[in-house]
Amino acid sequence: MSDCSSPASQTLKIRRVGIDTWRENVVYMHRDCPVVRAAGFQALSKVEVHANGQTILAVLNVVSDEHIVKGCELGVSEDAFARLGVNDGHSASVSHAEPPQSIAALHRKIAGERLSKEEIHAIIRDVAQARYSKVELAAFVVATNQYELDREEIVHLTEAMIAVGRRLDWQRQVGHGVVVDKHCIGGIPGNRTSMLVVPIVAAHGMTCPKTSSRAITSPSGTADTMEVLARVELPFERMVEIVRETHACLAWGGTADLSPADDILISVERPLSIDSPGQMVASILSKKIAAGSTHLVLDIPVGPSAKVRSIAEAQRLKKLFEYVAKHLRLQLDVVLSDGRQPIGRGIGPVLEARDVMQVLQGDPSAPQDLRQKALRLAGRMIEFDPDVRGGEGFQIARDILDSGRALAQMNAIIDAQGRREQVLQPGQLQAEVCAASDGVVIATDNLRIARIARLAGAPQVPSAGLDLLKKLGDRVTQGEPLYRIHAQYEADLRFALAHAQKDSGYALGSAQELPREFASGSPFLF
Repeated sequence: MSDCSSPASQTLKIRRVGIDTWRENVVYMHRDCPVVRAAGFQALSKVEVHANGQTILAVLNVVSDEHIVKGCELGVSEDAFARLGVNDGHSASVSHAEPPQSIAALHRKIAGERLSKEEIHAIIRDVAQARYSKVELAAFVVATNQYELDREEIVHLTEAMIAVGRRLDWQRQVGHGVVVDKHCIGGIPGNRTSMLVVPIVAAHGMTCPKTSSRAITSPSGTADTMEVLARVELPFERMVEIVRETHACLAWGGTADLSPADDILISVERPLSIDSPGQMVASILSKKIAAGSTHLVLDIPVGPSAKVRSIAEAQRLKKLFEYVAKHLRLQLDVVLSDGRQPIGRGIGPVLEARDVMQVLQGDPSAPQDLRQKALRLAGRMIEFDPDVRGGEGFQIARDILDSGRALAQMNAIIDAQGRREQVLQPGQLQAEVCAASDGVVIATDNLRIARIARLAGAPQVPSAGLDLLKKLGDRVTQGEPLYRIHAQYEADLRFALAHAQKDSGYALGSAQELPREFASGSPFLF
């Protein structure tokens, strides 16, 4: 065992341990460390770490291997190291952590009780300050799912999430009173409408600073797809300059510190597959308000394999969003859209970027469903302009797109953010998934298609994914390709193809089996 400082001092040398603990502070101490013995630390204890005037709370892991951490060292995870902001070898002291002040409120919610505004704010402050372990976070997420939050609790939760993070003020930064945004609740592969809507409304002269996420469980997020074309990781000061120049941006929002408590809760919700209505509303609206939006168009896709499965469920969610938005003075326009199948043809960053550019360039082979949905959403956003009458937005959006102004605006945004020099192409390794019989495509499984695209390598491998060749209502013959898998690596192609051969995600039948409510083929339900 290496020599260590006196256990009485409880001082150790920081050692950065390259482990991504995903939104949780974790520290590592050797089981023979004198500090462990003297203080009586046990594995999974919560501890306070003090270094260079900074204090963080962390979960302790006890190790036996000196290759990970020696007896005189304090190993810290990537998240903990970033929060401390010190160098390897810096001195740190460790002590037992007091329970979070809001722990009593957490226990009340676990028991199914309604929480006050003060209690919810206290919990979210402790969450944002990393005072909750993953176990405690999971308890909060499960409790708020099991005992559904009422409307007032959701308002308080949204307010609390906004309060603990940074709040952008684009009105002060760029001098525009109306700041518009568009958001989809997710679950539909290829739904890359933001990359069309943003340049259209920016070309109209509206301010649309779009801070988007990377994919967590999907084959691509807006930031992943935009990164095929341009830089998306931008300092806030540069984002402001770009918005001043172009009225818009399409950037990754991870560096903006917007609603950080939401990011922490999401890290627990996703593995548990929990996405309750209350948590969804608070998550989305807190991010948008913190990002400085004053007006928001919200897309709720509805379909058998979408997040929202029925019109009745969508209407309930719509009313909930509208209630919370009204209390927080966000002007909201909720749109219910057809979520039965992916939008566009490409699933995966490079293939989705191809679809977007084809629409902007007026390419005859561009996917029309992507074009139409983007125009409808852009039209609704343009109608936030007080000089535009209701019902005129779609025509204005179409004129902007058809005239080439949207393409010019997109190129200006790409150049301002930093155009990617290398033009990425779809993965060269390919395999086609073919129809097992004659018939009509009567259903597609969004979850299955997304899963196959991820197995092919998307989004970590930008060139990987699926190229869809058939849509709902299309006739196919046995052996005709339904879609093409693109991959960069043989192993990924094998995994994706094996999964697709078990279940392609496409259901074939007769034209009479198509759902009646979708018979018109419109991309919008209402």
